[in-house]
Amino acid sequence: MKDMTNLDTYEVGYDIPAKPGMDAADIQTPALVLDLDALERNIKKMGDYAKAHGMRHRVHGKMHKSVDVAKLQEKLGGAVGVCCQKVSEAEVFARGGIKDILVSNQVRDPAKIDRLARLPKFGSRTIVCVDDVANVADLSAAAVLHGTELEIFVEIDCGAGRCGVTTTEAVVEIAKVVEAADNLKFTGIQAYQGAMQHMDSYEDRKAKLDVAIAQVQDAVDGLKAEGISCELVSGGGTGSYYFESNSGVYNELQCGSYAFMDADYGRILDKDGNRIDQGEWENAFFILTSVMSHAKADKAIVDAGLKAQSVDSGLPVIFGRDDVEYIKCSDEHGVVMDPTGVLKVNDKLKLVPGHCDPTANVHDWYVGVRDGKVECVWPVSARGRAY
Repeated sequence: MKDMTNLDTYEVGYDIPAKPGMDAADIQTPALVLDLDALERNIKKMGDYAKAHGMRHRVHGKMHKSVDVAKLQEKLGGAVGVCCQKVSEAEVFARGGIKDILVSNQVRDPAKIDRLARLPKFGSRTIVCVDDVANVADLSAAAVLHGTELEIFVEIDCGAGRCGVTTTEAVVEIAKVVEAADNLKFTGIQAYQGAMQHMDSYEDRKAKLDVAIAQVQDAVDGLKAEGISCELVSGGGTGSYYFESNSGVYNELQCGSYAFMDADYGRILDKDGNRIDQGEWENAFFILTSVMSHAKADKAIVDAGLKAQSVDSGLPVIFGRDDVEYIKCSDEHGVVMDPTGVLKVNDKLKLVPGHCDPTANVHDWYVGVRDGKVECVWPVSARGRAY
């Protein structure tokens, strides 16, 4: 395997879409392109917000799967670390030098638990979510075996309907068992309301969070009544962070998509009824695609199809243009309606993907662009780390 830190050994167009110093116009397509100015403004803005509200910000690594982006979020936005969804993903960030990692998911398979228990040996604070008291003994045994400490969040199902317990009694029960277990530490609560993040209406999102906040407050009070301290209450996403940060109970955010901004998130509305990609956050993440055919007068065919993106949240939007429209795709082709024939072969378009997370996961590289030049090329470090 080639050394991803030494791009000199890579061939543009075969191994890699571009190299630093190239003109942006020469990037091989389809490729993931980051507008570095917009990305940095987004990161700084969220960092300033979190600091002003006394919140820790643990960025969501599953969104970009990039050690380089995570380190930029620490440097420019004051991020305290990352959360990940899988052990292998967390291991990439630990090996890459991230020192505070939450696996915001349950880990039950014995082999995965064993790898999880080794993560602190990379120098990383390691936290994992638990929603079943039976999980505690296995985590403890693995941590004892490796001479490490794992910290535990009890996960509350506060509306997502996936993992997590639903009662204060269950939170307290698990916390007590964790406190009594060797090499484990009860650190707090995971309470991410994922089901409402993409609801268009600000008021509808607020109503869902009001319920979640009350549920979490009850759990914190229940722990306190049993003499159990709750260091961290973690949650919040790009569609809700302002609710959690003003709740008086959460003290850690887990926002991810704000840094890149995709088409699905961009459609949701802020408290003033404006789309959040038209003022609150900027589009910084694009699929660069080229016109490869214009044999049909009213249609341009581009080289970004299904294999270059995820369309689970809808088709991509062509950035900065309303005269052409991406209307459908197959494996290797995208169809762009071009009713007045303004496009020509080899023209390039910037697509805003419907969903940034799974789109990033089908690419090997990010190409960072500033002022028309390629400034950096970063690997999608944890691409494919799904176990």
